[in-house]
Amino acid sequence: MAERERRRTPPYGGVFVVRNQVLDRDAVTRAVRRMAHEIIERNEGTQDVVVIGLQTGGVPFAEAIARALNDIEQPEQPVPVGRLDVAFYRDDINLRPVLPEASTEIPFDISRKVVVLADDVLFTGRTIRAALDALMAQGRPRSVQLAVMVDRGHRELPIRPDYVGKNLPTRRDEAVNATLDGVQLGEMERN
Repeated sequence: MAERERRRTPPYGGVFVVRNQVLDRDAVTRAVRRMAHEIIERNEGTQDVVVIGLQTGGVPFAEAIARALNDIEQPEQPVPVGRLDVAFYRDDINLRPVLPEASTEIPFDISRKVVVLADDVLFTGRTIRAALDALMAQGRPRSVQLAVMVDRGHRELPIRPDYVGKNLPTRRDEAVNATLDGVQLGEMERN
């Protein structure tokens, strides 16, 4: 789930209630594979491409994209995959308690690389803004591209994904849960 939806889930006091199954596991797999093909086409292969997933929801998608890139291109060296936690780079750090959900693990140099940031749901764009700041603290990539499983709209910042699994217009009060098992649309019910 996106960061704003995650804040409302237990232990914070709410439960995600599914209203619609938007994509099933097979559709998510096809979307990931399509995004991998688009990444290869845009970058003329996978040389110098690295994939970094945003903790926590983007990590499984980053790993799936990297697997698809390796499966399609079969490079000599597998496409490196990393994890990025943006908790301390968020612009709402003074508005609520922020604790890192997981650690940043980027065991390779991102300098002069094409970094594909992967996340589950793109909503306001604030998490991606924080990710760009956190990424620049790790090095200076040649370029940064954004791959998201679901773009639900409602942007508050001028951020646009390069690769999208599914455009899913939503109301602001709706919640989206995107995993490799599927994409669900629903609401958060308070306890």
